[in-house]
Amino acid sequence: MFTHIHELQFEAKPDKPDPAFARRMQEILGGQWGEMTVATQYLLQGWNCRLPGKYKDMLLAIGTEELAHVEMIVTMIDRLLDAPTNETDSLSAEQAHQNPQHLIVNGGGASYMDAMGNPWTGAYVTASGNLMADFHYNAAAEMQGRLQVARIYNMTDDHGVRDMLRFLITRDHMHQMQWLRASEELVADGLEGLPVPEAFPLDQEYDEYARVFIDASNGPAATEGSWAHGPAPDGRGNFTSARISAQGEAPVLPPGDPRLYGTPPATPSSTAHALLDKAKDMLK
Repeated sequence: MFTHIHELQFEAKPDKPDPAFARRMQEILGGQWGEMTVATQYLLQGWNCRLPGKYKDMLLAIGTEELAHVEMIVTMIDRLLDAPTNETDSLSAEQAHQNPQHLIVNGGGASYMDAMGNPWTGAYVTASGNLMADFHYNAAAEMQGRLQVARIYNMTDDHGVRDMLRFLITRDHMHQMQWLRASEELVADGLEGLPVPEAFPLDQEYDEYARVFIDASNGPAATEGSWAHGPAPDGRGNFTSARISAQGEAPVLPPGDPRLYGTPPATPSSTAHALLDKAKDMLK
């Protein structure tokens, strides 16, 4: 169940209208890493969570907070789209740089689209059912989101807009730490660890490949990092490194279905006929 109050979590008042900047703001509303994505992502993860208690409750709490951020950004975009009064020339100049759909489709309001007018999609949302995988993905989403808000912050000198963006940047900071700490707590609670999924039997893996950094580039420094030497984070041994090498045979595929008309073509040549006959025999 949801409820709503009209007061915003944080103020969303620009100093003046700016339709061109309203278009840029659309990215942090309806882009891949925008507030629509994280709000619906965290809520879906929470609703789907089959583990009652603190993790489910936390997911639903933060997802609901992100809905408040959606409302703040929509409100800011709407106010940035407010037309100047009795300034026809100024209005025409501003409209030349804005998303025309703000006026034509939304009547001077925001929409669930990115800065280029691409519609927001649920395909941006990840809810795998594995909390460790989802929490790490959520941390990455907050990093990408904070990165984009920080970039947009430097595209305006409007104090009202910057104040709201500073709030969003601050909350993204908190949420990054939250997801990383929640990932650590899953390990401490004995619920999940590395590798994900931890429950998959390790004896089904090839242990000789499990902690080897494969150097598949001619860059000279790839093996200098701690991912190529020293203790592995799964606690089961040390990293090593090796040059990439072939472990399998060169593939030779059988003739394809002749009804698909691939190469070689169905020509009168004896070689082609032989191949086609062989393919037909395999399909019987």
